[in-house]
Amino acid sequence: MTYLATETRGDIALIGLNRPEKRNAISDAFVEELEAAVAEAETHAKAGVIHGIGPHFCAGLDLAEHVKKTPFEGVHGSRQWHRVFDRIQRGRLPWFSALHGAVVGGGLELAASTHVRVADSTAFFALPEGQRGIFVGGGGSVRAARLMGVARMTDLMLTGRSVDAATAEAWNLVQYVVPEGTALERAVALAEKAATNAEISNYAVINALPRIQDMSSDDGLFVESFIASFTATSPEAEARLNAFLAKKAAKVSKPGDDGA
Repeated sequence: MTYLATETRGDIALIGLNRPEKRNAISDAFVEELEAAVAEAETHAKAGVIHGIGPHFCAGLDLAEHVKKTPFEGVHGSRQWHRVFDRIQRGRLPWFSALHGAVVGGGLELAASTHVRVADSTAFFALPEGQRGIFVGGGGSVRAARLMGVARMTDLMLTGRSVDAATAEAWNLVQYVVPEGTALERAVALAEKAATNAEISNYAVINALPRIQDMSSDDGLFVESFIASFTATSPEAEARLNAFLAKKAAKVSKPGDDGA
C-alpha cells in the first residue's frame, strides 16, 4: 500500500498525503514512506511542498495501530517520527505545507516541522491527545510549543478545543491564510520563490536560525557573524551581489507588488 502521491513541478517536489479514507492518519508505514519521499526530493528539488489529498491535511496518529503497541514500541515509534520530521526541518530543502481541513495532533506536528505553513479558510487546528489519554509524540512539545507558546499549547491539550485558521495565524502556527481551495497553489508559488535563492542561503536559513534561537544572545550573534561571512563569500553570492550593483537584479518591492 502506498500512502503518498508524489510529483515534481520544475524545481519543486510535491508530497501529497494520500490516505483520505483515514483522514490521512499517520501510521508507522506512512512515516517510513514519507522519509523515503523526503530523501528522494533532496536529490533533485530545490524546495518542497507537503499537502493533504481529500477533505483534510492530516488528522494525526493512527490510533488503531497505536493502541496495540507496548510502551517500548511506542517510544520507538515516537523516535521514528522525530527522525523523519527532523529531516524535514533541518535537511537540505526549504519545505512549505498547504493546510486545509483537519490539522490535528500529529498532523499539526508534521506541519510544524515545515518552514512555511499556508492554511486555507477551512483549516482547523487541535491537539486532542489529552482526551485520548496520551501525550504528543511527534515533536509537538518542541516545535508547536515554540511556535504558539507553551500557554496556548497547554490550553489546546487540556481542553481539546480546536482553533480556526485566523486564530492559528494570530498564534504564529501559520504564516498565511488564503481562501478555501487555494492553499496548495499559494504554497507552490512561495516554494518557487524560495527555489530561486542561493542554495547555501536557504540551507543557512533553515538550519542556522532555529539553532541560533536555542543559544544565548551573545552566542547567537557570534555564530551569525560567521554564517554571514561564509555565505557572502560564496561564488553565487558574489555573482548575485554584482548583479544587484549593476542594476540587473530586482529590488525589494512593496507588499502586494511581488505576488506573495
